[in-house]
Amino acid sequence: MKTQTNHHPDAGFSLIELLIVVAIILIIAAIAIPSFMRARMSANESSAAASIRSISTGEVAYAATFPTIGFTSLASLGGIAPCTPSPATGCFLDDVLSSGAKEGYAFGATPANPLNGVNMTYISLGSPSSLNLTGTRSFCSDETGMIFYNVNSLACDNTDQVLQ
Repeated sequence: MKTQTNHHPDAGFSLIELLIVVAIILIIAAIAIPSFMRARMSANESSAAASIRSISTGEVAYAATFPTIGFTSLASLGGIAPCTPSPATGCFLDDVLSSGAKEGYAFGATPANPLNGVNMTYISLGSPSSLNLTGTRSFCSDETGMIFYNVNSLACDNTDQVLQ
Protein backbone atom coordinates (compact mmCIF):
# COMPACT_ATOMS: atom_id res chain seq x y z
CA MET A 1 0.00 0.00 0.00
CA LYS A 2 1.19 3.47 -0.91
CA THR A 3 1.25 6.27 1.69
CA GLN A 4 0.72 9.92 0.81
CA THR A 5 3.04 12.59 2.07
CA ASN A 6 2.60 16.34 1.99
CA HIS A 7 6.27 16.88 1.31
CA HIS A 8 6.90 18.79 -1.95
CA PRO A 9 10.61 19.44 -2.40
CA ASP A 10 10.10 21.93 -5.26
CA ALA A 11 7.57 24.18 -3.46
CA GLY A 12 9.07 27.63 -2.59
CA PHE A 13 12.58 28.85 -1.92
CA SER A 14 15.05 27.57 0.60
CA LEU A 15 16.39 29.82 3.33
CA ILE A 16 19.81 29.87 1.70
CA GLU A 17 18.37 31.07 -1.62
CA LEU A 18 16.49 33.89 0.12
CA LEU A 19 19.62 34.94 2.03
CA ILE A 20 21.63 35.06 -1.20
CA VAL A 21 19.02 37.30 -2.88
CA VAL A 22 18.93 39.64 0.13
CA ALA A 23 22.75 39.82 0.17
CA ILE A 24 22.83 40.72 -3.54
CA ILE A 25 20.25 43.49 -3.01
CA LEU A 26 22.28 44.88 -0.08
CA ILE A 27 25.48 44.89 -2.15
CA ILE A 28 23.75 46.77 -4.99
CA ALA A 29 22.30 49.29 -2.51
CA ALA A 30 25.71 49.82 -0.89
CA ILE A 31 27.14 50.68 -4.30
CA ALA A 32 24.26 52.95 -5.40
CA ILE A 33 23.53 55.01 -2.26
CA PRO A 34 26.87 56.90 -2.08
CA SER A 35 26.54 57.87 -5.76
CA PHE A 36 23.01 59.07 -5.15
CA MET A 37 24.14 61.15 -2.15
CA ARG A 38 26.96 62.77 -4.16
CA ALA A 39 24.53 63.62 -6.96
CA ARG A 40 22.09 65.13 -4.47
CA MET A 41 24.84 67.23 -2.81
CA SER A 42 25.94 68.44 -6.24
CA ALA A 43 22.36 69.46 -7.07
CA ASN A 44 22.02 71.25 -3.71
CA GLU A 45 25.26 73.15 -4.34
CA SER A 46 24.15 74.19 -7.83
CA SER A 47 20.87 75.42 -6.38
CA ALA A 48 22.72 77.32 -3.63
CA ALA A 49 24.99 79.08 -6.13
CA ALA A 50 21.96 80.07 -8.22
CA SER A 51 20.17 81.29 -5.07
CA ILE A 52 23.15 83.47 -4.12
CA ARG A 53 23.04 84.91 -7.65
CA SER A 54 19.32 85.66 -7.18
CA ILE A 55 20.00 87.33 -3.83
CA SER A 56 22.75 89.44 -5.41
CA THR A 57 20.44 90.53 -8.23
CA GLY A 58 17.66 91.23 -5.73
CA GLU A 59 19.96 93.36 -3.56
CA VAL A 60 20.99 95.53 -6.51
CA ALA A 61 17.37 95.93 -7.64
CA TYR A 62 16.26 96.77 -4.08
CA ALA A 63 19.01 99.40 -3.68
CA ALA A 64 18.01 100.97 -7.00
CA THR A 65 14.29 100.92 -6.11
CA PHE A 66 14.75 102.23 -2.56
CA PRO A 67 17.87 104.44 -2.75
CA THR A 68 17.20 106.02 0.64
CA ILE A 69 17.69 102.59 2.26
CA GLY A 70 20.33 100.98 0.04
CA PHE A 71 20.99 97.29 0.54
CA THR A 72 18.74 95.32 2.89
CA SER A 73 18.19 92.04 4.74
CA LEU A 74 17.10 88.81 3.07
CA ALA A 75 13.56 88.98 4.49
CA SER A 76 12.99 92.43 2.99
CA LEU A 77 13.90 91.17 -0.48
CA GLY A 78 10.93 88.81 -0.59
CA GLY A 79 7.25 88.84 0.12
CA ILE A 80 4.33 86.46 0.13
CA ALA A 81 2.32 86.40 -3.11
CA PRO A 82 0.52 88.49 -4.10
CA CYS A 83 3.33 90.83 -3.19
CA THR A 84 3.12 94.61 -3.13
CA PRO A 85 6.56 96.26 -3.29
CA SER A 86 7.50 98.30 -0.24
CA PRO A 87 10.66 98.79 1.84
CA ALA A 88 9.56 95.85 4.06
CA THR A 89 8.67 93.56 1.12
CA GLY A 90 10.70 94.31 -1.98
CA CYS A 91 9.16 91.40 -3.96
CA PHE A 92 12.49 90.60 -5.66
CA LEU A 93 12.77 87.02 -4.31
CA ASP A 94 10.25 84.25 -3.82
CA ASP A 95 9.04 83.65 -0.28
CA VAL A 96 10.89 80.29 -0.04
CA LEU A 97 14.33 81.81 -0.59
CA SER A 98 13.60 84.96 1.41
CA SER A 99 12.61 82.76 4.37
CA GLY A 100 16.26 81.70 4.63
CA ALA A 101 16.22 77.99 3.77
CA LYS A 102 16.15 76.16 0.45
CA GLU A 103 17.38 72.79 -0.88
CA GLY A 104 19.51 71.84 2.13
CA TYR A 105 21.09 75.27 2.52
CA ALA A 106 20.56 78.15 4.94
CA PHE A 107 20.73 81.67 3.49
CA GLY A 108 21.15 85.13 4.90
CA ALA A 109 21.93 88.66 3.76
CA THR A 110 23.24 91.41 6.01
CA PRO A 111 23.44 95.09 5.02
CA ALA A 112 26.39 97.08 6.35
CA ASN A 113 28.35 100.34 6.26
CA PRO A 114 25.52 102.85 6.59
CA LEU A 115 26.33 106.32 5.32
CA ASN A 116 23.69 108.93 6.18
CA GLY A 117 21.22 106.09 6.82
CA VAL A 118 21.90 104.35 3.49
CA ASN A 119 23.39 100.82 3.61
CA MET A 120 26.33 100.96 1.22
CA THR A 121 27.37 97.27 1.27
CA TYR A 122 25.98 93.82 2.04
CA ILE A 123 27.16 90.24 2.39
CA SER A 124 25.01 87.25 1.53
CA LEU A 125 25.82 83.73 2.67
CA GLY A 126 24.51 80.30 1.75
CA SER A 127 25.87 77.48 3.87
CA PRO A 128 24.92 73.77 4.01
CA SER A 129 22.35 72.91 6.68
CA SER A 130 24.44 69.78 7.41
CA LEU A 131 28.05 70.01 6.27
CA ASN A 132 29.06 66.96 4.18
CA LEU A 133 25.46 65.77 4.07
CA THR A 134 23.54 68.47 2.17
CA GLY A 135 26.65 70.11 0.70
CA THR A 136 30.38 70.65 1.09
CA ARG A 137 30.74 74.28 -0.02
CA SER A 138 29.47 77.58 1.35
CA PHE A 139 28.69 80.36 -1.12
CA CYS A 140 28.65 84.12 -0.59
CA SER A 141 28.44 87.37 -2.48
CA ASP A 142 28.76 91.06 -1.82
CA GLU A 143 27.88 94.32 -3.56
CA THR A 144 30.39 93.56 -6.36
CA GLY A 145 28.12 90.73 -7.54
CA MET A 146 30.93 88.16 -7.54
CA ILE A 147 30.14 84.76 -6.03
CA PHE A 148 32.75 83.21 -3.77
CA TYR A 149 32.89 79.73 -2.24
CA ASN A 150 34.68 77.99 0.61
CA VAL A 151 35.10 74.19 0.77
CA ASN A 152 34.25 72.24 3.95
CA SER A 153 33.26 75.34 5.86
CA LEU A 154 30.07 77.02 7.01
CA ALA A 155 31.66 80.45 6.48
CA CYS A 156 32.57 82.40 3.39
CA ASP A 157 33.86 85.89 2.56
CA ASN A 158 35.31 87.80 -0.36
CA THR A 159 38.79 86.37 0.26
CA ASP A 160 37.68 82.86 -0.74
CA GLN A 161 37.74 81.29 -4.20
CA VAL A 162 35.69 82.91 -6.97
CA LEU A 163 33.01 80.75 -8.56
CA GLN A 164 33.70 80.64 -12.30
